[in-house]
Amino acid sequence: MKRAIQLAMIGLLSVAIPNLVAGQPAQSAIPAGTRIDVELTSTLSSSANQKGDPFTATTEDPVFAGGEEVIPAGSTLHGHVTFVKPPGRVKGKSEMRLVADNIITKNGQEYSFTGYLASDNYSDSGKVVGNEGTVQGQGKSKKKAAEQSGIGAAAGAGIGAMAAGGPGALYGAGIGALALGLHSLLKHHKNLVLKPGTDLTFVLSTPATAAKTKPGDNTSPPFICANCR
Repeated sequence: MKRAIQLAMIGLLSVAIPNLVAGQPAQSAIPAGTRIDVELTSTLSSSANQKGDPFTATTEDPVFAGGEEVIPAGSTLHGHVTFVKPPGRVKGKSEMRLVADNIITKNGQEYSFTGYLASDNYSDSGKVVGNEGTVQGQGKSKKKAAEQSGIGAAAGAGIGAMAAGGPGALYGAGIGALALGLHSLLKHHKNLVLKPGTDLTFVLSTPATAAKTKPGDNTSPPFICANCR
């Protein structure tokens, strides 16, 4: 019996001593499905950015795993753009897909993962569509286009009436409607712009694992995106 107890103690010490010597407790992995709220610190635009461009954001709330805080608020999230679609003239809204790659805490601890924008993200700039976290920009307002066409018809009618009476008024109305209609049709949809301070929520599609750091190393390692381009 004593021999069994001694062997059990030796087994426990063989696990605990290396951690004590290293000076670091075992890190808990952050499970997939965890939501991370961040505030964008970069400016992203469908007119200026392209696939592979990096971006940064700051965590707004601490992230817990195993009952412990592992990522404090104010940590830096790094990610990159994986898809950009400019707005079309006749149809097609601007789109941009963002993927989160890692988070680096203020003490230099790095957590690597893959994260996509949550489907309930929404702002004045756009909304998330699809399962891969694609942000879609705002399109042209159909109501506004109709109003513009109406104004054009009225203006054309007024000019035609002054120039040639009744038939001219009808002719002017047709020209006005056609000109304003074409202008509205050929006018670009709005570009998608995400400014610093925009609130975003990423959802981990893979567990976040902690990279090993040397004791006393509080410097933040340079960000290298292995998935970019």
